[in-house]
Amino acid sequence: MRMIFNPAEENEYRAVRGLLVHRFEQWARENGIDADPFVVEAALDYRHLGTPDGRLGLWDQPHIEEFLLDWVPWTVTVLPDEEPVDAPGTLRCLLRYLDDVHLADPRGASLPEVLEAVDAAAPRYAAAMADRSLWGLAKFWITTAAEQGVDVHDEQALQDFVGRAQGGEVPYDPEVLQTIVERHRRSSGPVRSEPQLPVALPGDDVLREQAGRSPVLWQLRQLAEWAGRDRRTLTGSGRLRLSDARELVERLNTGDDTDAVRSSADLPRLNLLVDWAKTARLIRVAKGRLYAVAKAEPVLNDPLALWRRAFDAFRELPSPVRRGRGGRYGESVLFVEYDMCDVVLPDVLATLYSLPYPMPWPGLRDSVHLAYRSGSPLEVFATDSIGFEQADDDLRTVLGVLEDLGAIECHQGMADPVFADLAMSENDLEGWAGIPTEDDDDLETPSGILPGMPTGLAGLLNDALPDETLSGDALLRDAQLDDEDTQRARKLKSELSSGPVELIRLTDLGTDSVRRRLLAEGRDAPLIGELAQASPAGVLGVLADHYDPESARAELAAWIAVHGDRSAALEQLVHAVRTMPFRTRAEAMLDVLVSSLDDGELLLRSLRSDSWLAPTALSLLARREILTPEDLTEPESLLMVAESLLQLCEATGADGVREVLRQQGREAEEALRAALASGHPDREGLADLQALAERVPRERKAHVGLVQQRGHRENGRRGGRRRR
Repeated sequence: MRMIFNPAEENEYRAVRGLLVHRFEQWARENGIDADPFVVEAALDYRHLGTPDGRLGLWDQPHIEEFLLDWVPWTVTVLPDEEPVDAPGTLRCLLRYLDDVHLADPRGASLPEVLEAVDAAAPRYAAAMADRSLWGLAKFWITTAAEQGVDVHDEQALQDFVGRAQGGEVPYDPEVLQTIVERHRRSSGPVRSEPQLPVALPGDDVLREQAGRSPVLWQLRQLAEWAGRDRRTLTGSGRLRLSDARELVERLNTGDDTDAVRSSADLPRLNLLVDWAKTARLIRVAKGRLYAVAKAEPVLNDPLALWRRAFDAFRELPSPVRRGRGGRYGESVLFVEYDMCDVVLPDVLATLYSLPYPMPWPGLRDSVHLAYRSGSPLEVFATDSIGFEQADDDLRTVLGVLEDLGAIECHQGMADPVFADLAMSENDLEGWAGIPTEDDDDLETPSGILPGMPTGLAGLLNDALPDETLSGDALLRDAQLDDEDTQRARKLKSELSSGPVELIRLTDLGTDSVRRRLLAEGRDAPLIGELAQASPAGVLGVLADHYDPESARAELAAWIAVHGDRSAALEQLVHAVRTMPFRTRAEAMLDVLVSSLDDGELLLRSLRSDSWLAPTALSLLARREILTPEDLTEPESLLMVAESLLQLCEATGADGVREVLRQQGREAEEALRAALASGHPDREGLADLQALAERVPRERKAHVGLVQQRGHRENGRRGGRRRR
């Protein structure tokens, strides 16, 4: 059982959500807790659909505030005659439950921290629920209908209400509705971020030493020292005086040509450094003078802190590509036509992040071209007037500055063959550029139109939303793009395969800062070693859900090293599998454990005789084809049957198991009886299977009776035809 799903995996997610809600209700009853399962569903939906990372078991203070004060008011409808929903109380219970059954992600806040966050947000919850401007469109119309006496559970009554509303006969607050519509337009919802591979980073001491070697950091520090606290006088237009600019060009070794310039505006690299230092809050202008910011002195004295501030400031610059007037440098197409700082640069950095191989320049270049073409009017790229060569120049300039900063490193070499293979896939190229592909349609967060909503009400909601129908030009543009894609891909593949190309990768400093940015955006960015202090169940759960095999081996080795004696550490990990109440997750945890150990198969074989873990171990041994059916004893075969049915019940829910039993008939019933007699240690699971075994024959009889009745009516003969 995973705790993260791609939004396209809707069936898989719904099955796990149903299982979690069912087990939560059981846990709440056993502990004498009154909680609302609908709120539990809403909380899981929020993490699955409403956040960039989608991790169901990870909760921090921002998640709790957004769920209680935004998501619940938007999505949860409380009709006038219903009791208010105690979302804070149920969320507290859910967080305690996740911690109790070892499903809480150890990278999130601790249980005391999340409970404190709920307590802090709870006093504002009632006001948020009452604020109609925070409601979704569906909630607005459903509540409006109920307040006017409409039975919203009556399809015909609701259809009549929709007709009156569309005819302007329903009173409502138009200002509130307009606010809701505008909010909907502004908020397209979070886009699920692509999962990132775990990265390995050195400690801050090593990063600090690397930062101290950055040429750009030296220049920024020299510039702040030159400005000093005595202030430097600027021209009337706020620029450096030409004499000061010439002095700085030499002092900072910017490489600008000062021979023929008549203004400091014609010194692009120097102007970039000045703007950069201003954006990083190292220098500032006041009353026509330039001077150093006194509060920045501690940062200037700490190379790592200065590097991180410079990296963040670079993304905030209005235009890192600076053009001198009258020279070859004009206005940058990359910045004017396609927003480099807000779109291309973050996507370039995210693309380079966690790549196992250096990115070849041709692949990076073409991904930016593709991003531009996908968002440009047909007539622009059809005439090839956008100047891709200049855009390439601009991108190289930006990459050069990042290289001087120490965020990336470039060298010549052969591109890894994987990039040539990817070149022939349009979707993969679009993924490099951060462009939504056709398959990404499923990643969109639902709008005010909710699943299962009456069709009439859905139409009413659509009336309030902007028309997003594709124009003819857009369709024509898509067709032209399709025609050209293959030719471009073949050219790119040839370029990547024919000889050495420039290869680009993030440095440790660049990786560290991109990771910090991803985390700030609420995205998942695993770091090898960050789980060293996690609980045994926590580390195995994260490895099973988020780590590739190589990274999992490194992370587990680090965890074992921190916990001293290897045998004792392994016993803790095995015990975590033993106490996991979810069969499918226990198997996933055991799988990642044995896969990450050199002697993993030996450990797995030894668990064959474990009184509790034998079914899980046998299932895994069979999946790995280490054991065949002929290798199993009769008791082991029965355990395997029981384990398979229990895992099926978790994966598909009780309805799925009932359907299998109905379809397979007597054979499935025999398997069910064998499972119940197997002595499987999961007594609660067997009790659920026993309940299914008692219900299925009754349901089958009712189903056959219904078929007989239909046959009698349809065929005009007594009894009709019977199904076997």
